[in-house]
Amino acid sequence: MPAPVTPRLPVLLFDGDCAFCSSSVRLLLRLRRSPADYAVEPWQQVDLGPLGVTEQACTEAVQWVAADGRVSSAQDAVARALLASRPWVRPLGALVLVPGVRQVARAIYFWVARNRHRLPGGTPACSV
Repeated sequence: MPAPVTPRLPVLLFDGDCAFCSSSVRLLLRLRRSPADYAVEPWQQVDLGPLGVTEQACTEAVQWVAADGRVSSAQDAVARALLASRPWVRPLGALVLVPGVRQVARAIYFWVARNRHRLPGGTPACSV
């Protein structure tokens, strides 16, 4: 199996069919310093194979593919995006990765993922 292709920029892959996810990504984009920090793409519009990410992984959680090809999922992906954002946001990203906090953040992430259709900005399409 060939090694995954390394992207030029880190990329955050999200569910473009989910209104809640799209709203959340708009917030992240406001926290990003510039488009040169990282790309944000709906996974449905990206060739996942060269990034080393599967469709199944993308349907389960947001994915972060670092410039070196390392992949982070769920709360870790959100933390990586925060770490690559404006300086005042980075401590929150670092906090999410702290053992203990990371497990709590994971539980919260998946609770939100299961209930995103009920949250502000969510639609019935988000429950799929």
